Amino acid sequence: MRNQTLIRRYAEGLVKSIQSRMEFDSLYAELQEFYRFLSSHAKLQDVLVSPLLSVTKKKEIAAQVLQHFPAGIKPKRFLLILVENNRLFLLAEILAHLPDLWNKEQGISSFEVSSVVPLSTNQKKKLEEKLSLLEQRPVVLTFKNDAALIGGLSIRKGNIVYDASIQGDLERLKQKIAGE
Repeated sequence: MRNQTLIRRYAEGLVKSIQSRMEFDSLYAELQEFYRFLSSHAKLQDVLVSPLLSVTKKKEIAAQVLQHFPAGIKPKRFLLILVENNRLFLLAEILAHLPDLWNKEQGISSFEVSSVVPLSTNQKKKLEEKLSLLEQRPVVLTFKNDAALIGGLSIRKGNIVYDASIQGDLERLKQKIAGE
């Protein structure tokens, strides 16, 4: 629970410092690239998150690595803040929250749409239009396939799930029969 609060604080602070969509896209891509780099260098990652090494030494190492890393000032500064506060281990989860927080800051609703088969471009467009109309604001949809669904859709917005799947219908029927 404490980590979720920290993740949200760091992600929100970063989002509030961003001025435009172009800046967000660039910063987000650079942070993702650093995360991939760090993930592929396990020894470096271990050193930078080690509780045995002093923060000063970790900052020196991180600064040396970031000198050679192709990224802007803001992502480098953010990464050094994470290192300085012994929070670099939260980077993956911060990255996972950034797009939704950016969209929310811009007044855009984010939805995750799951289906058993990929939706056609036309189906995606119609769904986006309907959700935008319901939300009365722009929406961003992320699509994924879920083999566990029998058919239909499962649409998630934050903690709310709209289940329009056959599996969901069967589960509701089961509960109704068991409750009567």
